[in-house]
Amino acid sequence: MADSKPTDQDALSKIDTSVPHSARIWNYWMGGKDNYEVDRVAGDAYRETAPNIETMARASRHYLIRAVTLVAGELGVRQFLDIGTGLPTYDNTHQVAQRIAPESRIVYVDNDPLVLRHAQALLTSSPEGVTEYIDADLHEPERIIERAAKILDFDRPVALMLMGILGHIQDYEEAKSIVRRLQAALPSGSYFVHYDSTDTDASLKDAQQGYDDTGAIPYVLRSPDQVAAYYEGLELLEPGIVSCPLWRPEPGSTPEPTDIYGGVARKP
Repeated sequence: MADSKPTDQDALSKIDTSVPHSARIWNYWMGGKDNYEVDRVAGDAYRETAPNIETMARASRHYLIRAVTLVAGELGVRQFLDIGTGLPTYDNTHQVAQRIAPESRIVYVDNDPLVLRHAQALLTSSPEGVTEYIDADLHEPERIIERAAKILDFDRPVALMLMGILGHIQDYEEAKSIVRRLQAALPSGSYFVHYDSTDTDASLKDAQQGYDDTGAIPYVLRSPDQVAAYYEGLELLEPGIVSCPLWRPEPGSTPEPTDIYGGVARKP
């Protein structure tokens, strides 16, 4: 990284294990080991109310794999700005992109100390490419762009990835503003890759409210129309903004829709 990195002990000292954390719960639902008892208890309670949540979690990762494969492969993009990294699991953005194009440059952004700790250890790069991690807050998009520009060339196309993170911005108008400001920094020919959970299932809404009531950082479930507003002014690729399992599924598969919606769009 261009900026100095906190030590492993610095990161550990900031980890709060008294309340559940969405990145750790997501890791738990996806079969990972980087979570605590408080996260497993909250994850189990959520699943009791919304049994489909583990399917949603895994569907979101499969969608990421398909989207990055398209952007790095057929569309030829070699730079990725992945904001809201979450905990490393399988087939992270850099692994998918650099399998296709080893020279790809990936910048991850998050501000969770546990994510930071694992990013330093696990988010390695191919010799030809670059993988870096920035400890920064989504509420400060200009700062993210400023720091990412030390690694990425914003005169060339960049894939901006906001995967399941915008629900953590409580105010919808602020969320849209953040998206607009990030997109404004991208050159023509860049891509916006995104998904978020939606308010399209009553059991999911109940489960999310129960999670929010634990004192954890809340996540706002928004309508598909609200999600679609993030793409205004961009050129949507087929099939548009859809439930993630239905976005360019693998040939021969029989995907079932879930309450996570996303899409890929090009900046003109």
